[in-house]
Amino acid sequence: MNVCTWAPTVFAGPDVMRKATALNTLPSGAVLNRIVKNYVSRIESLGLSHLLIAQRWWGNAREIEASSFDCLAMTSHIAAFSERLQLVTAIHPGFFQPAVIAKWASTLSHLTEGRWSINVTSGWNLDEFDMYGVDALSHDQRYERSKEFIEVLKGAWLQPVFNFEGKYFSVNDLALEPRPFGGLEVFQGGQSDAAIEMACEYSDWMFLNGGSLDKIRGIINQVRTAAGGRMVPKFAVYAIPLCRSTDEEAQREIQSMLASVDSEMLAARKSRVTAAEGMWSSEDDLSLLDSNEGYVSGLIGSPETILAKVNAYKDIGVDMFHLQLGDSLFEEAVLPKMLSL
Repeated sequence: MNVCTWAPTVFAGPDVMRKATALNTLPSGAVLNRIVKNYVSRIESLGLSHLLIAQRWWGNAREIEASSFDCLAMTSHIAAFSERLQLVTAIHPGFFQPAVIAKWASTLSHLTEGRWSINVTSGWNLDEFDMYGVDALSHDQRYERSKEFIEVLKGAWLQPVFNFEGKYFSVNDLALEPRPFGGLEVFQGGQSDAAIEMACEYSDWMFLNGGSLDKIRGIINQVRTAAGGRMVPKFAVYAIPLCRSTDEEAQREIQSMLASVDSEMLAARKSRVTAAEGMWSSEDDLSLLDSNEGYVSGLIGSPETILAKVNAYKDIGVDMFHLQLGDSLFEEAVLPKMLSL
């Protein structure tokens, strides 16, 4: 099974638990370089397949993550330290022109010998759009813009000369040189009806928020039905493992975390994510603990319990887990077996 984790681009996280703390200062210079180099080395030594370089144009490190370092700069920087990881860069259409990203990505594909993919993120944090002077559009229109973005990117990647005239983007006799190294793999976020339609037409992978086995099964079945005769994308599910010697010990820790949730911060998060559809909709209390519903996936318990849950997700069609790492027992007792599935 493929396993992905976050790249080190955000250094302060959500503060929905009253005891949570954040960094007071951002690392820079030699300190930042050392953090990135050591982190990438550790992730590669663990055997992970993918590294997601996320982009948070603006965040307050309270109910959502803090603002991140720039995704393009960090992808290029991480590429210099990595040897095997597939680097997946989150790109927001509207903030970037697709032809310009094609040029950057083609260069990166040569630097990494093809170890680059794109995660097309249509966006939900409306404050970001306003701050950067980007038209937020309506929810479904953002996905229409993303479709055009992918069309231009794929056209530039696959054709020596490419023309496109759309509602949001256009190119005239675009000749991408040097030609890209290898193929182009497209990930995307979102799980609304508009996101599913885009995935069935344009994407190779869908990143899904965490969810129960039944919820993820339902989304996968919905995508398969919507695809009809088209190719069905692969599925990557977000999860935060909590591995302890026994199930009882893990459950006690989870209950302690739930008891420390700050209700005001939780209300602020719910208000912040109203522009998203199909995500952050879980009624499970575990969804309160992080901003991507990672604990709801249920990788909680003993190593044996967690591995059984991983196999259950694999059986319903999950091809990758996108994990938040840092649980030492999980990394020692579960992750090697997970990677061999």
